[in-house]
Amino acid sequence: MTVPLPPLPPTGHDDTFRPAGRSVADIVDAEHRQLRELVGRLTDPDPEPAPENGPTVLTAALSRHLSAEEQYLLPAVRAALPDAAARVDAVIEADAALLAALRDLPAQGLADVAARVHRHTDEVGALVAALREVASAEELIRLGNRLEIAEEAAPTRPHPGTPATPPWNRIVEPAVGVVDKLRDAVTRRPTYLKDLTEPPAGGA
Repeated sequence: MTVPLPPLPPTGHDDTFRPAGRSVADIVDAEHRQLRELVGRLTDPDPEPAPENGPTVLTAALSRHLSAEEQYLLPAVRAALPDAAARVDAVIEADAALLAALRDLPAQGLADVAARVHRHTDEVGALVAALREVASAEELIRLGNRLEIAEEAAPTRPHPGTPATPPWNRIVEPAVGVVDKLRDAVTRRPTYLKDLTEPPAGGA
């Protein structure tokens, strides 16, 4: 089955062409694993202390991740698997609730966010597995390229009120992302997993 994707040059002109990059399935699986590991450390710090700035980085990583999925992964699933439309709608609704919970962090509490993250990774992971069955390797790589580009331009703060489906989210989210990144630069806010600072040994 052909998955409708936006053009991403070069497209190739022969059957042996294979674009460079990673499969969207591999990217999403890896990010889901990292997100689960981070919320696990933040909600259950023993035997190791939780990393400093963990909630801030979690918020930024999830904001980017959800935005990119809603721009490219979920529309591709909807196009390739029409029977999964209701599941895609449910994921989008749950994503909005997760973003709202992140916006209220820490008042909302990390336990609630962690539970929502686990539900997200389970539900989207199942959709990715189904997409892998019907999409070609080239399509999955091209989609992965689009996902990574969208993630770099995505917001780093939760904005549950922004559009969650194309075409508007592909216009609004990068614009909001520019504002977020300017705020991050001014405040020196950490937004990537590599920015996490481990607490000194023997103390938080």
